[in-house]
Amino acid sequence: MSRYTNHRKVIENAGVEIIDWPLDRSSKNPLTELNAIKSIISSIRKFRPDIIHSVAMKPVIYSAIASIFTGLDNRIFALAGLGFVFTSNRRSAKILRPFLKVIFSLLFKGKKTKLILQNPDDRRQLLSKGVINPKNIRLIRGAGVDTKTFSFKTIPSNMPIIILPSRMLWAKGIQDFIDCAKKINYNKKIARFVLVGIPDKENPDAIPIEKLKEWNTSGIIEWWGHQSDMPTVYHKSNIICLPTTYGEGLPKSLLEAASCGRPIVAYDVPGCREIVKDGYNGYLVQPKSIDGLVEAIILLINNYKLCVQMGKNGRKLVEKHFTQEKIARETIAVWEEVLAS
Repeated sequence: MSRYTNHRKVIENAGVEIIDWPLDRSSKNPLTELNAIKSIISSIRKFRPDIIHSVAMKPVIYSAIASIFTGLDNRIFALAGLGFVFTSNRRSAKILRPFLKVIFSLLFKGKKTKLILQNPDDRRQLLSKGVINPKNIRLIRGAGVDTKTFSFKTIPSNMPIIILPSRMLWAKGIQDFIDCAKKINYNKKIARFVLVGIPDKENPDAIPIEKLKEWNTSGIIEWWGHQSDMPTVYHKSNIICLPTTYGEGLPKSLLEAASCGRPIVAYDVPGCREIVKDGYNGYLVQPKSIDGLVEAIILLINNYKLCVQMGKNGRKLVEKHFTQEKIARETIAVWEEVLAS
């Protein structure tokens, strides 16, 4: 059940029945939100599922409400990070935060309710707020990576390309990446800095398209926009950089980059520190430290052998802990646990 776009046929061809959901992630209209909840209630009554497994903040909250009205106890909620409301300093986020904590404490009850989180930092934060019984939390690290598609390839030895793959949100560290590029290429251009991704128009933290075009025209960075073939993008790169301070779960882009054998430079924040082991497959930098980013990236630019070794180490981490097969087994285990309880 989702608001489907270009992946609808792929899902149907896999034999999955789909239900269109009139969900608007950015809506603040009470009638629109009520309609979204009513749609879940109607779908549950019609489809009569054994389990409801919802992913992301709005679907989790709305399906939790709907399950109360339908009497469905087998509930699995998955949060890929605590997101904008828990991490932003914007006034709107600060206003919503206490309400969200109350809602969580009301909706996350019941011994058949399980909450899947992607990193232990999020677990600690929610437990510190007292919104859920620790027995109801399950830790599954990320969404998994297709290691065949995101295959290992040797790092190019020409002018280094440093890529930031992400939605174009301010909290993803885009400005810090720009400032880092300016410092490194101040006297002479020694590396190409590339942004890959587009703004999330339904997120209040989105960077305007005009700003991205302005940066691209200035020559400070390159903006490649949306790229459908991300394995090729990673294979062109030398280093992946994600100076995010967003409420990450476990950034899929970093898992994919590590699978492709690329060293990673990221801020030392929840989620990122799950896939980046400092000094092993990349570097973790103190959040908001531009100088720290510069130092780590220059160290890698000047040491090709180190890049290669860190890339190999990252691939080993993914193969051991983050394959899609491993994550699928862990997810199915939660389904079986809920059905058996």
